[in-house]
Amino acid sequence: MTNANRDRLIPNPARRRLVAAALALPVSVAARTGGAAFGEPLRVAAAADLKYALTDLVQRFEAQERVAVRLTFGSSGQIATQIRQGAPFHLFLSADERFALDLAEEGRTEGKGGVYAQGRIALALPPGSPLKADGTLADLGQAIGDGRLKRLAIANPEHAPYGERARQALIHAGLWEAIQPFLVFGENVAQALQFALSSAQGGIVSLSLVKAPPVQQQLGGFDLIPAQWHTPLIQRLVVVRGAPPAAHALAAFVFGPTGRAILAAYGFLPPEG
Repeated sequence: MTNANRDRLIPNPARRRLVAAALALPVSVAARTGGAAFGEPLRVAAAADLKYALTDLVQRFEAQERVAVRLTFGSSGQIATQIRQGAPFHLFLSADERFALDLAEEGRTEGKGGVYAQGRIALALPPGSPLKADGTLADLGQAIGDGRLKRLAIANPEHAPYGERARQALIHAGLWEAIQPFLVFGENVAQALQFALSSAQGGIVSLSLVKAPPVQQQLGGFDLIPAQWHTPLIQRLVVVRGAPPAAHALAAFVFGPTGRAILAAYGFLPPEG
């Protein structure tokens, strides 16, 4: 990454205060309903596109099962690396199933788990953006030429599945080479959204984050990018080898009717379609 692009990662201070409450992504957040009273917490690592959906889901699970859960969010590629290095996670929800399947093939998980959802990407804009909420990216191409575009945020394609799909969509639209000087990279899709709403004219991020109520309050507009423009975001859950029984209980909850309904409310497609 060039120094110029690295400088663009720093949000505008005035806008940072506006979006901090909605988009802050701590390294680890403990679910709020159980605490130590529930015993040793279940440690769950999840792709950043699940920040809001999984938090809602886990709160339901805790109330029902009386099990404390600690959530850690990040890019799927980085989480997979952390698991290989011995990070003490019990469950891994990946935004791209290949990271979960690689761990399974290495014998680090209890089987291959299952697909819990399919994700979508969207062009998201802050209030007052000079861009149009156009999922075909036609206006984005015009904005490169006429000077309206200064910065566009995406997750890092090297390890973030949503960043890789954003790259694929920009390639499909014929914009990848031309847009290089304007790109800023988040370490994960949630950070990319923070940049999109605080220091850029927009970003290509996950629909699940865009649909979260706290984010909706900060949006100027958004539009879905055609699913055919990128390889599918098949999202898989795996139980890490040696996890306690509660990990299997949470996995069953994710795949059950309540979990599926919560994921659907955040724009995730069902596994079969």
